[in-house]
Amino acid sequence: MKLHKALNIDIDEINREIVNLVARDKDVPKKSQLGQSVLELINSGGKRLRPLMVIVGSRFGRKDTGRRSLQLAAAAEFIHVASLIHDDIIDDSELRRGKPALHTKTGTLSAVHIGNYMSARVIELLSKYTGDKNKYVHDLSSVATAQLCLGEYQQMEHAFDYEITMEQYLEKSLNKTALLMATCLRVGALSTESSEEVANLLYTFGEALGMSFQIQDDLLDFTQSEAVLGKPAGSDLRHGQVTLPVLYALQDPKLSPVIRAIGPDSSDAEVAHVLTLIKRSDALARAEQVSQNYLDKAGAIVQQLSSYPAHADLDTLLQYFADRDR
Repeated sequence: MKLHKALNIDIDEINREIVNLVARDKDVPKKSQLGQSVLELINSGGKRLRPLMVIVGSRFGRKDTGRRSLQLAAAAEFIHVASLIHDDIIDDSELRRGKPALHTKTGTLSAVHIGNYMSARVIELLSKYTGDKNKYVHDLSSVATAQLCLGEYQQMEHAFDYEITMEQYLEKSLNKTALLMATCLRVGALSTESSEEVANLLYTFGEALGMSFQIQDDLLDFTQSEAVLGKPAGSDLRHGQVTLPVLYALQDPKLSPVIRAIGPDSSDAEVAHVLTLIKRSDALARAEQVSQNYLDKAGAIVQQLSSYPAHADLDTLLQYFADRDR
């Protein structure tokens, strides 16, 4: 079953709200490259995880705020998609979900501006929610303008950096992936006037799920085919991303020098050889265990929120993340 169906959420309603972010912007002609590119991006697929998390969070509040939760859900997807545009440019990725990445069609400069527009549109949308009562909405805009950009920069800064520490890897993963998921749950809850205590628990739950999600994403680079990934297997290693499996493999004195020899000019055969060596080591199992530890942390929070009927939705999310691509 699809995740949105398991959560009893109308995905079409969310999609309409996302499209409206473009359609209702009078400054962007629908047939312009900007308008067409954004619509193509948001209609290209995706599981809408972050919007769904906003809606789940909203179920922990005391008040139905009508369309506000939907608008926040749409804003979250805009932030996510904008980050993917920049991510593909930084990684020089030619494919996204098995199709040509945006910058390969529009050129890098145009793609950067499209990503910037999407981030700015979110800030414009959220700016109408002013005052202390609605100060939580700034959490989303700060993610759009700061933390995600920081995560992308950290990824670029540490390309082929085999001296990266575990702490640096975890911080990058938090900024790049987990923080937005956590913020979606918290903002959704506060939008319906949940307590700060509940919203903060949901934030911690989302952060743990997000960290597990990123580690699983790192693992997929070693375990899945290009057909499944929508991009060449081993792309992270080819682009110098030192992920958790690589970090663990670097601790093996026999593997370390072979891995460190991989650089921007390494051949596909050299990269494939290192991928095989890492897969034969215990690095993947060790990374998998860290992912499971985060899921266990999330599971403990579900128990703390068991008095709320919506805790069943947290169980659904937890199971989805636990089963993801396994």
